[in-house]
Amino acid sequence: MWKVKPPIAFPMETRYRPILESLVPPDPMSRLHLRRFSADEEFPDLSRNSTWMARILTPAMYRRQFHRCTQSGVIFDDVIRPGLEEPGERPTPESVGCVAGDAQCYVLFCDFFDRVIEAHHQHEISGQAPEGDFNYDNLKGTCDFDSSYAVRCEASVVRGVEDFCFPTHCSRGERRQLLTLARRALLRLEEEELPGRFLPLEELDQEQQRELNLEPPSAYQLRIGTARDWPDARAVWVSKDGSLVVWVNMDDHLRLVSTRDDGNIVEAFKCVCINLQKLEGFYRELRHPFTWKQQLGWVSSSPADVGTGLRIRVHLRLQHLPGHKRLQDVLRRLRVCMHATTESPALYCVSNAATFGRSEVGLTQLVVDGVKLLVAMEKRLEDGRDIDELVPTQK
Repeated sequence: MWKVKPPIAFPMETRYRPILESLVPPDPMSRLHLRRFSADEEFPDLSRNSTWMARILTPAMYRRQFHRCTQSGVIFDDVIRPGLEEPGERPTPESVGCVAGDAQCYVLFCDFFDRVIEAHHQHEISGQAPEGDFNYDNLKGTCDFDSSYAVRCEASVVRGVEDFCFPTHCSRGERRQLLTLARRALLRLEEEELPGRFLPLEELDQEQQRELNLEPPSAYQLRIGTARDWPDARAVWVSKDGSLVVWVNMDDHLRLVSTRDDGNIVEAFKCVCINLQKLEGFYRELRHPFTWKQQLGWVSSSPADVGTGLRIRVHLRLQHLPGHKRLQDVLRRLRVCMHATTESPALYCVSNAATFGRSEVGLTQLVVDGVKLLVAMEKRLEDGRDIDELVPTQK
């Protein structure tokens, strides 16, 4: 397990100090007149909290962040609110337990965010994020999965838009402006070669909502602020051939999803890559590029999605492997995660555990190799054989 040790020095703060001092006026909290007591009195109870936020946050770190505020008004308590609302279950953390209200949070609260990112993604932050790779031809080996086991696959990617607060903190006006930008960019995508429909959520009837598997906002989304003013300025764009869906102003500014009812993950990844790069160009022409940080790569509201923002999911039909005693060790070595779905007791979703530290092709290859190995293990267990010799080394 990735162990979190208390910091002795604060190199990230030292590195960013000129930026911090230039961006934020002295004691910005004095302008807000919030009725708060001292940092020690305001420190939250984390004794029953199992998120990465709770493991990393100390009273000393909280005191350093306490009087800081971004230019758009995000304070540190806004950052850690998700982890306080959803403390998670022990023994191991699955949730980061924090969100960024805007892109400046990753600089202003870098001492905290950098350690959360390193712990969650199990990758050390260096001076430069890994170079992106959207060339799907770089995937190695055959990516055709056995259809008896792989029943569905999905590739998705999230992006934040520069100069706008993230959904937990943005205003109604910002959200509506983001919707306008998305409409213009997606119209360009339609004109290029991918016809589709732009559907504001407030105009969808119940039948359309069912087709899109659209659920009402959860209590958690309402508590942390992503579902404020629902469904105002939320929309979904659906390609005519059904190969691509783009969600606007949901948990993130943009989320592109390509889903297939087979195991052809290469085609899903290819669809996302091609159209994401086109949208990136359109947004740049509109003078609102996607949000990028040199040390982190692409950033959005959740530190769990920094780097690439890419999620590769494959739904597998498994009967024997889920109950095997070595499964968790195998998943840890493969750097993938697996959880049961609600559709069937024998249907499991396998996905990449991290989005930071590897390129887009590298993450996809990780899931492809992992799925192949899990299927090979399932076949062995079906035949009554052992899987010990198939257990991989740490990826």
